[in-house]
Amino acid sequence: MLNAVREVQIPLIAVLLLGACATKLLRAMRTGSMDGGLGPTALFPMRMRTPMTVVMWVIEFGLGGGLIITAGHLGHGAPATCIRLGAGLMFLVATSALIELRAAKPDVGCGCFGDFSTAPVSGRTLARAGLLSVAALSTVGLPAVTEPRSGAYLGQLLAITAVELIVLGALSPELGEGLIRLGYSEPCELRAMSAERTLASLRHSKAWRRHSKLITSHEPTDMWREVCWRYVVFPATCQDRASDVVFAIFLSQRRPTIHAAVVDAVTSEPVPWPAYQSQLRRRGRPTPRLAAGVLAAPGSPGGTDMPLSSDL
Repeated sequence: MLNAVREVQIPLIAVLLLGACATKLLRAMRTGSMDGGLGPTALFPMRMRTPMTVVMWVIEFGLGGGLIITAGHLGHGAPATCIRLGAGLMFLVATSALIELRAAKPDVGCGCFGDFSTAPVSGRTLARAGLLSVAALSTVGLPAVTEPRSGAYLGQLLAITAVELIVLGALSPELGEGLIRLGYSEPCELRAMSAERTLASLRHSKAWRRHSKLITSHEPTDMWREVCWRYVVFPATCQDRASDVVFAIFLSQRRPTIHAAVVDAVTSEPVPWPAYQSQLRRRGRPTPRLAAGVLAAPGSPGGTDMPLSSDL
């Protein structure tokens, strides 16, 4: 029975480590920044947060992959012992760091699973980290994992896995957050999204690449929000006159709709873009309509026109 419990820990901990690494990576891809502002990295100065985040990714990925590779006869022995001992020590260090984080910054989440770990560190989070450290250390010295000897032994392994998953789920605030996200869609009017995240989404978009040659500074001159949209203004030069490129970004977590318009910096009147219009004609696509105060977004679903702010 004890040997079966120890065998279950290797794939379970490996999946948790690789899953934590993947969710952090997805968060960084969405925000355009490796500093998530969550977890123990919040204890470091700003200049050190990005390097420490990268170090955490490397450690989680290396240990997760190493546990799988060394589970069988391949790499068994000293390599397997080092990997399993490293996993246990990592969870012990993480537990200590979360205790310090809870005392220093009680409003910051543990960041264990990216966007799902925004809840402040609680006793459940600490208990989970402690349990995982014990589970990882229990695998040190375990013989090579082989196929189940019988159907009864396989059932025993599955039962132990189910019980441990239930315990980990009870200790994981992320489970409740995930269920809430599945069953609830927050109205865009109430959606909280930082300006940094909006800019990151913009700079990875086709609209930005299409207009970047006109933009003279990558720092916006103005930015504001109206209901579900955030407007960003960049200085530009078009047809040898001072202009502004105005982007409207829909506040969405993934693949936000982005509209753009070029307006005169003095009169705020829309400026035609002959080069872009010619490019569209060569491709056999209709020229975008740029009427006063209205932007037709090329490539937008259904070709829907979006009214710009009257302040433009």
